[in-house]
Amino acid sequence: MPEVTFYILPSQSQMERQNFACKLVEKVYRSGQFCYVLTDNPQQSQQMDNMLWSFRPGSFIPHQLFRQQIPEFQQTILIGEQPIPEGWRQVVVNLSSLQPQQTEQCRRILEILDNSETTKQMGRNRYRFYKQSGLEITTHNMAER
Repeated sequence: MPEVTFYILPSQSQMERQNFACKLVEKVYRSGQFCYVLTDNPQQSQQMDNMLWSFRPGSFIPHQLFRQQIPEFQQTILIGEQPIPEGWRQVVVNLSSLQPQQTEQCRRILEILDNSETTKQMGRNRYRFYKQSGLEITTHNMAER
């Protein structure tokens, strides 16, 4: 059963939300794992792809947009919409408005919420879904850090 972690950011900025996602992806990658960044649409995927190239000077995280083709180098961070390819379900960084379709196959789901009402409401819906599914949930309020 996967662990779900919610990170609640103090701002309503989508740019700060994506920047925080980049930091999480970097942390996952540096720990020797790779993940899937789940987005709502191709435009959001492209924004994350661009951010991962430039969010921190000197940082390199191998990544690519997932367009139904598995990369040759398996240790690549993939960015895309649903469904999540089989080899990338261990860790999911969820920036989409929905929960991952293959929840039962995930080991960790990282949810990032900004402080906008729309994002928080969709986050509450996912929280309820995870809770009703019996998943262990941890919440980190980043305003308190």
